[in-house]
Amino acid sequence: MSTATATAAVCRNFINGRWVDSASGKTLERRNPANLGEVTSVSPLSTRAEISAAVAAAKAAFPAWRDTPAPVRGKIVLRAAALMEKQKEELAGILTLEEGKIYRESLVEVQRSINILEFLAGEGRRMGGETIPSEQKRNFAYTVKQPLGVVGAITPWNFPVAIPVWKIAPALVTGNTMVLKPAEVTPLCAAKIVEIFHEAGAPAGVLNLVLGAGEEVGDQLLREPELRAISFTGSNEIGSLIYATAARLMKKCQCEMGGKNPMVVLRDADLALATEAAAIGAFGSTGQRCTATSRIVVEEAIADQFVESVVARAKKMKVGNGRDESVDVGPLVDEQQMKTVSRYLEIGKKEARLALGGERLAGGAFDNGYFMPPTVFDNVKWDSVVAQEEIFGPVLSVIRVPDFEEALRVANSVKYGLSSSVYTNDASKIYEFIDRIESGITHVNAPTIASEAQLPFGGMKATGVGEREMGTVAIDFYTELKAVYIDYSAKKQ
Repeated sequence: MSTATATAAVCRNFINGRWVDSASGKTLERRNPANLGEVTSVSPLSTRAEISAAVAAAKAAFPAWRDTPAPVRGKIVLRAAALMEKQKEELAGILTLEEGKIYRESLVEVQRSINILEFLAGEGRRMGGETIPSEQKRNFAYTVKQPLGVVGAITPWNFPVAIPVWKIAPALVTGNTMVLKPAEVTPLCAAKIVEIFHEAGAPAGVLNLVLGAGEEVGDQLLREPELRAISFTGSNEIGSLIYATAARLMKKCQCEMGGKNPMVVLRDADLALATEAAAIGAFGSTGQRCTATSRIVVEEAIADQFVESVVARAKKMKVGNGRDESVDVGPLVDEQQMKTVSRYLEIGKKEARLALGGERLAGGAFDNGYFMPPTVFDNVKWDSVVAQEEIFGPVLSVIRVPDFEEALRVANSVKYGLSSSVYTNDASKIYEFIDRIESGITHVNAPTIASEAQLPFGGMKATGVGEREMGTVAIDFYTELKAVYIDYSAKKQ
């Protein structure tokens, strides 16, 4: 995977079954966001030629991998799950070191990845088409799913284990070969995942890894003539460019992008339950998750009590290094993210009432990391900047509404549509919320953040384009559907 130095791991590309150094000579140094004095890795800023080499290796490996029976491919994915289970604590430690996520959340992410691998491994035996009645006599009609060829994945830093896994697993089990380009700031997680698949038996060239900058290697990956499809998770700004370029180049494209997820709290809600959900949803993973609860839409009748409760709960959450088991909120991932969140905090102070937090933590160990406390804005206007734009930090905006109808309108008032939740005991409002909320995932009396391997993951509106990820539908993006007609009448029809 890498070679050790006195201070950091030196990461390399993985092309055609071998770990190889980049020829660029340019590197990126990554530091622990909770301890900036600790260098965690040095990774290459690879060249366009190295992406081309990875795609060539994937193309050469495709015919044999395509012809490998799907249940056999599934067994390799299942072995990867078993290997990840054995290395769970090690991988969680790498995740915490590199991304800053607290260790117990890192363990949850790795377990989720294992669940995804186990579920999608089974698609090697379940993946089938349909038999469909023909209008002709003695004619057998059916559909079959076939792989695309070489596919690419561009993955983000906030879930650097789970998101690559939920792209790699369906791509490989359906018979594609892949080139993975992970986020620049989490190369160690990506390298460990690729190492696990290699150890599980993925043949040379089936899964390749190229490290580097998106504007260089990510762009080249998308433009490679032999690349049939690209799966991207990240910002709307980059995703829209990828989608437009893929359309022009006639490549299949899947983009999962931003979220501005509402949690609606009605006057009959269990406030203790809703308070805990708001704290976990907004401040867990330091708010750096696309399903984070970034808006609370609460009925005015209970708003004062609810805000007081959320602020009291958030005050009890300890901020610090994720390696400390007593910590609840880790650091932001890097300086750029700290600048982004800080900018939104200044905007929020002008738009709403600051109920908690609002300033970067300083003093002692805080000076050596990117630490931001849980922040709560109250009396936020539904159309203000902090209510409309994705902040991606531990920031919660509380929007007060007079009734359920206005709560629904406000919940749907943003351009995103990933996740949502409602807290109420009124059955009619629960089902009306489910019917009318504009989000790909919705929860009832549960936080916005949860998802399971066997269910689809993805959003509506500006959040996503292309087929959903995870669940049985995960294989749809990575396959072509072929219709077959077999005429066994032995005569002209």
